[in-house]
Amino acid sequence: MATTCVLPFNGSSLLSLKCSSFPSHSSSATLYKRLAKNGFAISKMSTKLQALIKKSQNPFNGPLFLDHHNHQPHLSLSLSYITHSRSTIVVLANTTPPTTTMDTQNLSNEVAHDFSPYLKIFKDGRIERIAGIDTVPPSLDPTTGVDSKDVVISPDNDVSARLYIPKTITTTTDKRLPLLVYFHGGAFCIETPFSRNYHNFVINLVAEANVVAISVHYRRAPEHPLPIAYEDSWESIKWVVSHFDGKGPQDWLNSYVDYQRVFFGGDSAGANIAHHMALRVGSDGLGGPKLVGIALIHPYFWGSTPIGSESTQVEKRRMAGGIWMFACPTTSGLDDPLINPDKDPNLGKLGGERVLVCVAEKDVLKDRGWYYGELLKRNGWGGTVEVDEAKDEEHVYHMFKPTCENALAMIKKIASFINQDDDQV
Repeated sequence: MATTCVLPFNGSSLLSLKCSSFPSHSSSATLYKRLAKNGFAISKMSTKLQALIKKSQNPFNGPLFLDHHNHQPHLSLSLSYITHSRSTIVVLANTTPPTTTMDTQNLSNEVAHDFSPYLKIFKDGRIERIAGIDTVPPSLDPTTGVDSKDVVISPDNDVSARLYIPKTITTTTDKRLPLLVYFHGGAFCIETPFSRNYHNFVINLVAEANVVAISVHYRRAPEHPLPIAYEDSWESIKWVVSHFDGKGPQDWLNSYVDYQRVFFGGDSAGANIAHHMALRVGSDGLGGPKLVGIALIHPYFWGSTPIGSESTQVEKRRMAGGIWMFACPTTSGLDDPLINPDKDPNLGKLGGERVLVCVAEKDVLKDRGWYYGELLKRNGWGGTVEVDEAKDEEHVYHMFKPTCENALAMIKKIASFINQDDDQV
């Protein structure tokens, strides 16, 4: 985990420091020495700053802000001004005079980044998530018989998940079922597996496909900018497959899963994550378990050059690109392989043997979904690809209209994709 700290310097722009290694629990002295060694001019506040860092109750698990004028440390979510990744420390201090109470009140209502209807970042650093903030507890669903429970994967990094088992588990104890590892969408910034929309969607998918599912709660931007979500997701996969020998901490994963039938899935940003997890499997493997395929719903891929109808959707294109740059501030741009598969030289090494891509006719990301299927074939990937388009629908329509005809048809499509081998027997 990276260490994030705010230090004063002349100006108010961002400054990055690359380090080969920077433990998250470095002592204040170690942190200070490494910063100085890498060329930081700490100014005349060095002694006072070092004491304040040591006194802080925040051991660099989150940003520590130091007020340049009164030297008082305080925790803040001003992540619109500070970012970090595993190997990057971004440092900022504003040397302008302190604001008055009235100035602060005015500042708190000024928006720095507006990504409505998802979230807003205010100039005082407040983060207002607009969507995906509701939660529902795990439970036995009375309609489908699907049961669920929450599990902790990494308490240190706040990575958790919601596990689901279908009703058939209670009546057919000798049959192991496919496993779906699902990654929720939300522009890498909003939503959780525990929101009502995602909870209900996974319940319905588990019931229809008759699978065991785990819906991953990764850390979100901007507090935890990319690539942290990818790292959390891979850590979650490794935790899941640690149950392969039947000796993991969760009985459901020990007893009910056929680890030769593992699938990844996700929608929007979650589909992007599922894709990258399959790439990771292609390079690193899973050990004994087998990744059969991935199901991508309205995948969030992008690029600097418009394709298809994107050139006519100026505002949506601006939003799609802006969200990526915001969620991944250390990115090389819109042609970063993390967001543009066309620029990834390892695309042909994707893990799994079949891919389903679901797109929506009125979604600005639709053409990227179709293009993704073409890219896999062009790059020599040896599996099968199917792209399914829902007519007259917008991005992630199934979240807002879960009982509409197209949403129900998509769930059936994914269930058939997962159970394809069984259907052919």
